[in-house]
Amino acid sequence: MRCPFCGSTNDRVTDTRTTEDETVVRRRRECLDCNRRFTTYEKLEANPVMVVKKDGSRQVFDRDKLMQSIMKSCAKRPVSRLQIESIINGVENAAASDFKREISSQVIGEWVLASLRKVDMVAYVRFASVYRDFDDVDSFMKELTALQAGSNQECLEPEEGEAQNLASSSSQIKEP
Repeated sequence: MRCPFCGSTNDRVTDTRTTEDETVVRRRRECLDCNRRFTTYEKLEANPVMVVKKDGSRQVFDRDKLMQSIMKSCAKRPVSRLQIESIINGVENAAASDFKREISSQVIGEWVLASLRKVDMVAYVRFASVYRDFDDVDSFMKELTALQAGSNQECLEPEEGEAQNLASSSSQIKEP
């Protein structure tokens, strides 16, 4: 592994751990030339999941793109990076557990909304405003009213059977 500080490939592994869901191996490494430490992650490379967009186009699922959109909705909110990672891991696991090569961006959006709703309501509304493309104040107020009333009719949940892994992982989100 190439050291990100000095570029040397001379290093040693000081610690190896798996994540809670045992899908990623985290390794702490020490460069033997500059003595600095860095972390690497190993993940099984699977066949990519294709996301079918609203316009019918297809893209490879991009974890970083999803991370950026969730982080924007959680800006200046008491939502930790660990919670955001957990939401994204839940989405990835739910998509992988369906064993589908393609998944609708709408389904992914609903999974994220269901998780954000449990974590932070303001982040939920922010994400929903972009995801559901609120085009006027009335549609925004309709969503807020539904949230205040606790109605599940206006705030859609993921389709039954598609997000069982997501539900279990997002309910276990804990603050560090």
